[in-house]
Amino acid sequence: MPTERFTIATFNLRNLNEPGLAMYGRDGWSQEEYDRKIAFTSTMMAMLPADIWAFQELWHGASLDRALATAGLANDYVTLVPEDHAGGRIVCAAAIRREMLVGEPEWIRDFPEGLVLASGGDDPQTERIAVELSSFSRPVLHFQMRPSGWAAPIHVYVCHFKSKGPTQIFREPWYERDEHSRHSEAIGGALSTIRRTAEATALRYMLTDQMKGNDTPVIVLGDVNDGTLSNTMNILTGQPRFLVGEGRGGGDTDLYTAQTLQEYRSTRDVYYTHIFNNNFKSLDQILVSRELYDNRRNRVWAFDGLDIANDHLHYDPKHAQGTSDHGVVRVAFKYDPA
Repeated sequence: MPTERFTIATFNLRNLNEPGLAMYGRDGWSQEEYDRKIAFTSTMMAMLPADIWAFQELWHGASLDRALATAGLANDYVTLVPEDHAGGRIVCAAAIRREMLVGEPEWIRDFPEGLVLASGGDDPQTERIAVELSSFSRPVLHFQMRPSGWAAPIHVYVCHFKSKGPTQIFREPWYERDEHSRHSEAIGGALSTIRRTAEATALRYMLTDQMKGNDTPVIVLGDVNDGTLSNTMNILTGQPRFLVGEGRGGGDTDLYTAQTLQEYRSTRDVYYTHIFNNNFKSLDQILVSRELYDNRRNRVWAFDGLDIANDHLHYDPKHAQGTSDHGVVRVAFKYDPA
């Protein structure tokens, strides 16, 4: 039966693949490593239950099925995984309660046809720039779900943008060790940033077309590999105003971060999902449209709390126990039209 409350979570699986299958040109997980990953994944799903799970870094559909079965969830959920997804590439995936799924999922590989990332410069001192990218490095998963019989279906987009890690350039035909090796980190970081920015722009382009001039509820979640106030997130969210009062809140195509909605309800910001070089970062985001934003007068759903599981980032920093290198974020909403 439809519910008047639902929970949705994002979970980077850290290369969940069947044992023995190569990844990134290197040997894959041993059987023992694989068993530990399945144990951790299923434990997280059982400990922090959600009606909808959004996954990143899934290599093999059978591994996700095994994790759900180990958690005792296989009968209640349907997995959204591309057909014949058998260890050759990374995708975004999902698991959703069977009664909530509406229609069929799609994986969006190509950027929108109308998107052009080029400019001749907007002042005399700015030379031409052009970005030739035309596809997501990790296809975006899009599906619809209906958590309540009294509300319209919600469009869900699961994304995984390019990481902050510098792109490796030593294989490029233009690379010269004597010239470029000392600058490889800066060049590689710039290339990763450009790719991540382009991916955020492409998804924003699609979201604007989806949301403009209507009341279509949307949730975007996943590993955006950037913080709440980053340029990546600014593009994706539209930089909405939050504290503007119930009567005026809710931009037509803006997205609101669950992190900020949770901060309204606490006295400290303790949200982090990743640790690198002792820097605590929030790379995993859950964003919602105005139909799920508290301060909009005619909202449909209201934010009902955020939970995050990130202790494993400390007790298993080298992930020897099969843990993920990201925290798991879960958000709850209740059916509460204002």
